[in-house]
Amino acid sequence: MSTNRLYFIDAVRAFAILMMLQGHFIDSLLDVSFRDQSNTIFKTWEYFRGITAPTFFTISGLIFSYLMIRAKHNGTLEKRMRKGLIRGLMLIGIGYLLRAPIFEWLVGRFNSYFLVIDVLQCIGLSLITIVVIYKLVLRKTLLFSIVMLLAGTCIFLTEPLYRFLELEGIPLFFSNYMTKSNGSVFTIFPWFGYMAFGSFFATIFYRYLQGKHFKTSIVSAFFIIGLSLIYKSSWLLIKLYNIFDVELLKASANYNYLFTRLGDVLIIFSLFYLAEKFIKQPLILKIGQKTLSIYVIHFIIIYGSFTGIGLQKLIGKTLLPWQAIFGALLFLTIVCFISFHYAKTNAFIYLHLRKFYDKIKKRV
Repeated sequence: MSTNRLYFIDAVRAFAILMMLQGHFIDSLLDVSFRDQSNTIFKTWEYFRGITAPTFFTISGLIFSYLMIRAKHNGTLEKRMRKGLIRGLMLIGIGYLLRAPIFEWLVGRFNSYFLVIDVLQCIGLSLITIVVIYKLVLRKTLLFSIVMLLAGTCIFLTEPLYRFLELEGIPLFFSNYMTKSNGSVFTIFPWFGYMAFGSFFATIFYRYLQGKHFKTSIVSAFFIIGLSLIYKSSWLLIKLYNIFDVELLKASANYNYLFTRLGDVLIIFSLFYLAEKFIKQPLILKIGQKTLSIYVIHFIIIYGSFTGIGLQKLIGKTLLPWQAIFGALLFLTIVCFISFHYAKTNAFIYLHLRKFYDKIKKRV
């Protein structure tokens, strides 16, 4: 099995993180009077912003699972799984830390808002879950592939059951992973569904990557299935409802954003993989490899982690469209520059977590 890197993955990650940055910047600072749903430009921006999170979750599941399965072939599976667990815990910890109002705590003001769940905690828990599932299926790649496909499909189909879920009486630390009623931005369902589909795609890449016509086949399949999910998944769910008379299928069809967004993700995958040799540029790949540092830096600047003083508070929703666009481009440049030259978030935190894990393991 060749260990050639899938460069389009880093390009997709770069695309997703840059879209996330500009999306957060414009959404946080654009004057509310310009958020016109009848404006074609704003609607287009809003639609593409909605693709960002599904893309990021799906590509995260793909790259992590691909490396884990490949590690089995290389004889380094235990190391890779341990790294996955540590990285998952690291992401969860950073996610909480970014919302910790340290200065408010120092003056005796406490609230539970820092316990809300955002993208990092959700991805971190998803990585841990993927490792656990891989162990439960006895590290059988085919079985893992089937389980992850079924998991993603079931999570998407059952979305109406947990859409307005409330978990009263359960500690916020746990309930926030399941319900948005307390302010969580992301919850494990449905977002683990995208990670699960990413894991399923990883098994396809691992099994067939060296095939003579694999790239042509997978690009075509991603594009066709993507279009089908966007334009025909609701129709198919209604057809299935008419056949089996299951109300859940109808409810899913009537608010079918999960499968349609997965279709968008597949279109992006197909285009980026098709153009891989053109986008395999050092700058793009470096951005794709520095997503955690970039995310942390942008979060601090916009939302004011630790101090509570960020652009969202200093400027607010006051910018004109041209100011927001120019500001977003400048913001992307500054954040990437800091990440490239001054930030070592991944290496620093992971190194110390690994040392801590090794100490605990020796004592046990």
